[in-house]
Amino acid sequence: MENIIALIPPVGVGLLFYVVIRSFVRADRTEREAVRRMEERSASRPID
Repeated sequence: MENIIALIPPVGVGLLFYVVIRSFVRADRTEREAVRRMEERSASRPID
């Protein structure tokens, strides 16, 4: 039982690390998509 209790903190930190890195990757993907859409819109506008 002590062995299982001893594994809780490292597993918790690992899960927290996973969630943080996943959120960074998703934010980067979302930002790249937004930039791509902005560039497409600006490229399709006629120059004044």
